Amino acid sequence: MKLLIMSDTHGDEDIIERVKGYHPDAYKIIHCGDSELPYTHPSMQEIERVKGNCDHDPNYLEEILFQVNGDRVYVTHGHLYDVKNSPMKLVYRAQEVGAQIVCFGHSHVLAAEYIEDTLFINPGSLLKPRGIKEKSFVTLTITPTHFTLDCYDDNNNLIDQMFFER
Repeated sequence: MKLLIMSDTHGDEDIIERVKGYHPDAYKIIHCGDSELPYTHPSMQEIERVKGNCDHDPNYLEEILFQVNGDRVYVTHGHLYDVKNSPMKLVYRAQEVGAQIVCFGHSHVLAAEYIEDTLFINPGSLLKPRGIKEKSFVTLTITPTHFTLDCYDDNNNLIDQMFFER
């Protein structure tokens, strides 16, 4: 099962469409907020999406939770959990909702970490990355024994790969 995860596109509908086209085999597409597009924008259709601090459409939710093959996936932007300073508030929220996978953005920093049996993923930014020069998004392949996170630049070039045993 593969998820495509992006965040912080800040009004660039073209990059959303391009990234969606790179991995048509993705089971779900996730946008972790700050699209700055209306909730009903054509580029945002068929995407699990949340409200970032720069999204003003009231139809966006602050967080969503759904199941993928028995794993609970929690998505939020991250600004409400102070993710730029510490992951702990988000770790506590993940425990509250029983998430095995957490997707968030806000910091524009590509990162992943396995904390207390939960995988935390920030796909970075497809507009203004921090920490690396590449604009980024990720795919997550879920198996019963491990997670594989493939990190790509905005031209779909693989820039990193991470494995997490479950």
